Amino acid sequence: MEKYRRWSDCNGNVETRFTKDELLTTVTIYWVTQSINSSTRLYYEAFSKPWNLKKGEKIQVPVGVAAFPSENTVPIREWSERGYNVQHWTDMPAGGHFAALEEPVRLVEDIRDFFRALR
Repeated sequence: MEKYRRWSDCNGNVETRFTKDELLTTVTIYWVTQSINSSTRLYYEAFSKPWNLKKGEKIQVPVGVAAFPSENTVPIREWSERGYNVQHWTDMPAGGHFAALEEPVRLVEDIRDFFRALR
């Protein structure tokens, strides 16, 4: 629950963004399936062995960014464009790390907008 409180756009009151049912369902899924370790593996790997592009190296695959203001680390557009082929960028008005739960409609529309341009 601490992560939901700290990493979401809830101003310290987690129930302004998530229902008790949503929170309990998520915790129960992790508990019953014993999958919390696999869900946090990405964080462990990113912190223990950061991925660094070489000077002048750039990922060429088209990238879309939805920058949520309360995310743990809000991406900086200029830096993102140095290393990635950013084709779509949206500065979201609200939301945090759990954007799919916090701002599902905005997130889905933004994903659709990104892929629509690639058709």
